Amino acid sequence: MADVGPERRRISDPKMMRALAHPARLAILEHLNSTGEATTATEFAEIVGLSPSATSYHLRELAKVGMIEEAPSRGDGRERVWQSPVHSFQLDLDQGDDPERRAAEDALMAVYLERDQARLRAYLARSRDEPREWSDAAGLTTSTIYVTADELKAFFEQVHQLIEPLKQRNRRDAPPEGARTARVHFAVFPDD
Repeated sequence: MADVGPERRRISDPKMMRALAHPARLAILEHLNSTGEATTATEFAEIVGLSPSATSYHLRELAKVGMIEEAPSRGDGRERVWQSPVHSFQLDLDQGDDPERRAAEDALMAVYLERDQARLRAYLARSRDEPREWSDAAGLTTSTIYVTADELKAFFEQVHQLIEPLKQRNRRDAPPEGARTARVHFAVFPDD
């Protein structure tokens, strides 16, 4: 999920975690981070399924914690356009015992995982209706590997390097013929 800069932001502040722990806010960030397109509250409202005024509230909450910012105007200056200063974020899980931080982490992870699981369930429900080339290309797999912490970190970084050039924001100007968006849900964790 988001090192500070244009690529990746590490999230460790409970206030920021709480601000992100809402499905509409995650959808807003996902859109900005995946497309790189500056977007208005009205356009976001269609994406998140809320009214423009409710969406504006969520945009202001994300701006308060620095996850989005106003973008340059697209024309007459009457519309407020938003962009993200980061491409992604990573939750920096706490090793301490701060109950406020743990609660914020748990809330954010619950919303994040529920969104991804809902997408997977929706795909599985319609997978038999997909064209054969797409159902053959999609996959769901679980493997158990035996690694050190350093090897696991290197493995995770290699997967990110494979994904990066294929990301929607990196191909939006010239997508290959027949390209569709696809979700990559990848988790790697110790399993004792």
